[in-house]
Amino acid sequence: MLRRIVLVGVVVGLWGHLALAEIQESGVASTATTSERSESVWGNAGYGVLAMVTNLVYMPAKFVYAGLGIITGGLAYVLTVGDVDTAESVWDPSVGGTYVITPAMLRNEEPILFSGTSHERN
Repeated sequence: MLRRIVLVGVVVGLWGHLALAEIQESGVASTATTSERSESVWGNAGYGVLAMVTNLVYMPAKFVYAGLGIITGGLAYVLTVGDVDTAESVWDPSVGGTYVITPAMLRNEEPILFSGTSHERN
């Protein structure tokens, strides 16, 4: 069942992406006809399904990574006798970042950050 959902999501997403690329190349993206808009809707739906299927794998992996980072950062805090900077150097990358993949991320319009950034780099 999951394989069928993934396959449908990939096919619809790719079909929609190709349709949008063709519309943009023809220069009628701003004056799209009804049929071109419906193709755009199918493309967006495909990316939505693909995002949902991607999140089935991505979200549990991100939560495990964040959970292990919280535990490791806590151990670092205890072992360094309360050095918050050391603990935050573990917590920031593991707890920060993207938790949910969106269709815009799959279209490469927004970044996907599995690891967050450190406060020192900001």
